Amino acid sequence: MLRSMFTAIGGLRNHQVMLDVTANNIANVNTVGYKAQRVSFESMMAQSLRGASSPVPGLVGGSGPTEVGLGMALNSIGSIMTQGSLQTTGQWSDVAVNGDGYFMVARNVDPTTGGVIASTPTTAGSDVSFTRAGNFALDSQGYLVDQHGQFVLGLVATSQGPPVTWGAGLSALQIPANAKSVSIDQNGVVSYDNGSRVIAAQIQMAKFPNPAGLSRVGSNDLKDTPNSGIFDPSAAPLAAAPTGGAFYAPANMYGLGTLQSGTLEMSNVDLALEFTNMIVAQRGFQANTRVITTSDEVLNELVNLKR
Repeated sequence: MLRSMFTAIGGLRNHQVMLDVTANNIANVNTVGYKAQRVSFESMMAQSLRGASSPVPGLVGGSGPTEVGLGMALNSIGSIMTQGSLQTTGQWSDVAVNGDGYFMVARNVDPTTGGVIASTPTTAGSDVSFTRAGNFALDSQGYLVDQHGQFVLGLVATSQGPPVTWGAGLSALQIPANAKSVSIDQNGVVSYDNGSRVIAAQIQMAKFPNPAGLSRVGSNDLKDTPNSGIFDPSAAPLAAAPTGGAFYAPANMYGLGTLQSGTLEMSNVDLALEFTNMIVAQRGFQANTRVITTSDEVLNELVNLKR
C-alpha cells in the first residue's frame, strides 16, 4: 500500500480533532468564565532513504539526508487563558475576577465549623476545585455557593477590630438571615448591614504557576495537576507565595486581580477566530481526502497493469 494513503488518514483524524475543539469553543461562546482551547500539530518521524554525507574538500560538497515524512500527529490541546469580557448584572453575588486568580469551591465542609474537609494535599485532585465562573448565590442556610451547590471558600471574620481578625484555614462563607445590603468589595471582603456595617468574611483567590496546566472536569470547574502546581488547601494564606508554587491569598495581591461585584466574566472565545479555524480544519480535512482519492487511483492503475 502507498505511504501517502496512511499519511492522509492521520491527517483526517487530527483535523477532525481540530474541528471538535473548534465546535466546543463555539458551543461555549456564552459560558460564564470559559477559556477557549486551541489545537497544535507536530510532524511525525520521517523514513530515511539516504543518510547525509560530509563534504570532501576540493572534490565534492556534502549532501543532506533524503527523508520521506510519515504524516502529522496531535501535539497538544492547550488553553487560552486571556481575560474574558466583563458583563454587568447588578446582582451583588455575581463576582468577576479582573486578573489571574481563581475562585475556590468545595463540596465537603465540616457541618459545625464550616472548614474544608480536604483529601491529602500532596497529590492532585483534592476536594477543592477552581473556577472563573462567579455566578454565585446564597443557599437556604445562608452559605455562598456556586450554581452546583459547592461552597465558595474564604476566611471568616472572628472579630470586627479594628483591625479585623480572620479565622485559620479555608471555610465556607455564611451570611446571616437578617443581613441587609450585602456587598463584596474589590478585595473580596463580604459585608452586610445589621444596624451597623458588619464584615462577615473575605473571599480567597488561588493562583498557579501554570494555570494552563489545570484539568477541566466539567461544570466550569478546574482541578490542579502536577503541571499546574499542586494546591495545598491546608496551607496558611500566602504560605507558598514566596516560592512561586500554587497558593491562595486575598484578591488584589500577587497578581491575583481585583474582584468586581455585580459583574460576570464571560467566555473569552473569539468567534471570528473560531470560524476561521473551522474553515482551516474543513479545508485541511478536504485536502487529505483528495490525497486518499489520488492514492486510490494510483493503486487502481497498479492493479490493472495486467489485464
